[in-house]
Amino acid sequence: MKTVIIHGQNHKGSTYHIAHLVADQLEGELTEFFLPKDFGEFCTGCTRCFVDNETKCPHFAKLQSITKALDEADVMILASPVYVYHATGAMKALLDHYGYRWMVHRPEASMFRKQGVCITTAAGAGMKSTIKDMADSLFFWGVPRIYRLGKPVAATDWSGVSEKKKQSVRKAANTISKKLIKKQGTVKPGLKTKGFFKIMRMLQKNGWNESDVRYWKDMGWLGKKRPWKDTK
Repeated sequence: MKTVIIHGQNHKGSTYHIAHLVADQLEGELTEFFLPKDFGEFCTGCTRCFVDNETKCPHFAKLQSITKALDEADVMILASPVYVYHATGAMKALLDHYGYRWMVHRPEASMFRKQGVCITTAAGAGMKSTIKDMADSLFFWGVPRIYRLGKPVAATDWSGVSEKKKQSVRKAANTISKKLIKKQGTVKPGLKTKGFFKIMRMLQKNGWNESDVRYWKDMGWLGKKRPWKDTK
C-alpha cells in the first residue's frame, strides 16, 4: 500500500502526530510533503489549466513531485491544523492548483479507486469547516471513500495534549487505519459520486470547454467507459 501525507504546515505538531498515528499502521511506502516548504506558490488565476491544459500552469514543474505521489498513492492523507476556522493558506494554495482535476473539468481516473483521510486539530473549535476545505477537493476529484478525523486538543503542541485526549485520538486513528486496510483494493464509488459524475458527463456532452470535452472523449467517458472500471 502506498500512502502520501500532505501536511498543511512545516512544523510537527499535533496534526502531524495524528496523521502518523493513521499512516504508521499502514504497511508499505510512505511519502510526505510539508507546506509551504515543499510547495508554496499561489494560483495566479491565469485559467490556462482550464482552457488549455495543466502543463501551461506556471507552477506545473514545481508541482510534479506532489502530483506524481498523489497519483501513485492508494491512500491520500490531507492534514491541516485549524487556522482561523479553515485549512492553512498553504494547504488551500496547493488545492487551488488542482481545480482542473475536479469532475466538472478533467478528473484523474485513478482517483476513483483511492481512499482519502482529512485530519485536523485545534485548541478549541473549527474542525468541521477545516475538514470540509480538504474533503471538498477529495470528493470532487472523484475519491470514493473519505474519512474525517478532527480533534480539539486544548493545546498548542503535541506534548501539551493530555493523556486522556491522546488515548481518544489513538482510538479514532486505529479505527480509520483498520478501515483503510480492510477496504484496500476494493474501493468503489457510491451513488453520490456516480450521480455527480453522471451530471458532469451530461454537461460534457453538450460541450462548453473544448479542452475538457476532448479529455472526456479521449477517456471514453462520453461512451460506455467509466473511470472506476478503467482503473483496476
